[in-house]
Amino acid sequence: MTAQRRHPRTDDSAAARDPYGVGLRRPILAPALAAIGLAVAAFVTFGLFTGQIPFLPTGGHGSGNRGGSGVAARPPGATPLPNVVETNKSVQFPGTLVYVKAGNLWIQTGSDAKQLTKTGADADPAFSADGQWIYYVTHKSKRGLYQNEGRPAYYDLDYPILMRIHPDGSGAEALLSGLIKYGGGREWQAFILQPAPAPDGKTIALVSDLPDPSSSDVVLQTFDLTTEKLTPVPVPENPPLGHQDPAYSPDGKTLLYIQNARDGSRGAPSIWRWLPAKKRFGAVTGPGYVSPNWSPDGRYVAATLTDSFGTNVVILDARTGAEILRVTTDDNSWAPTWSPRGDQLVYMHLDGLAVDLRIVDLTGKGASMKASESQPLTDFAGLDGASRATWFVPADQLPTPAPSVSAASASPAGTVEPSASAVP
Repeated sequence: MTAQRRHPRTDDSAAARDPYGVGLRRPILAPALAAIGLAVAAFVTFGLFTGQIPFLPTGGHGSGNRGGSGVAARPPGATPLPNVVETNKSVQFPGTLVYVKAGNLWIQTGSDAKQLTKTGADADPAFSADGQWIYYVTHKSKRGLYQNEGRPAYYDLDYPILMRIHPDGSGAEALLSGLIKYGGGREWQAFILQPAPAPDGKTIALVSDLPDPSSSDVVLQTFDLTTEKLTPVPVPENPPLGHQDPAYSPDGKTLLYIQNARDGSRGAPSIWRWLPAKKRFGAVTGPGYVSPNWSPDGRYVAATLTDSFGTNVVILDARTGAEILRVTTDDNSWAPTWSPRGDQLVYMHLDGLAVDLRIVDLTGKGASMKASESQPLTDFAGLDGASRATWFVPADQLPTPAPSVSAASASPAGTVEPSASAVP
């Protein structure tokens, strides 16, 4: 992994949530979310990296009706209610979903949605494999002394904290702080983004420039919950663009992530894999894919495809990276989350001035896989589109598992072969 020595950022706290101003996870969505204005307190980090913007928020470029509106028409200028999430009571799903609105975690079971946190500064929820914890990132503000051109100066810091909380709202616990303390009373802020719990419950993958932003980009790291040690994953990057979107396979043997890159003025993100046991890495896809999310059997990966028109949800073969199914064609859909049952997907969708969660049913396998017409799970809710939803289903509601395919032990083909990329 490479790193560049640089001075810590001295921008204001709002701008400071975008590492280097070039990140991607909140990519193509930034202008659309800005159109929502105060109605959606979207945590728009990683904005404008790809330059691929959904210019047609009410209809999109794509033909077909997947990902269509599915909600009632709103009067001009209407904005989502600030403290309410309206749900579609005609749509049922197993288990529990957690998503973010106005910087607060919301938890939905069936058609019942309740607010879980009240900080107004939370993002990136992720269920533990056993459903006992929801990991997320919150932010706190303080006035901190650092320096500007060699002279002491005060800044309004907005630093992240890795948190976890039980689904019933109890047991909130701070695990890792992004507030950095230097000598002489100086303080600064790092980044902590996108926690992804490992299936064994012992490790959290995330992206961060800890322990010292002056010597690291925002890169893939792991946090040991027992030792509380943060360890960079030894994979390459394209400085200063770093990584994003970590995602453990169901068997924990493979960690997917996004390696950010540029093609001229355009972003060129691609999905890569890290095999911890073999200390090997390799590309899964070519440019244009972000936000990978595994199917429960490890055979497929749902992802966001970005192009010059916007973003769509696709399903890829986990071994070859080949696109099996394009779930949406509306250019305004992103951040898919696979049901733990394996037969549904939810994803974020922009319709007019509101980001909502939509759901599709999946049938078939491989090349014969099909997606139903989508339905809204939330109605004009104004969710934070920069934070993907997370989904947990209890074991007694899961089907009998079929043998899974380990992406680590399978013999990859095409772009996924990492044979030339061993780490000593």
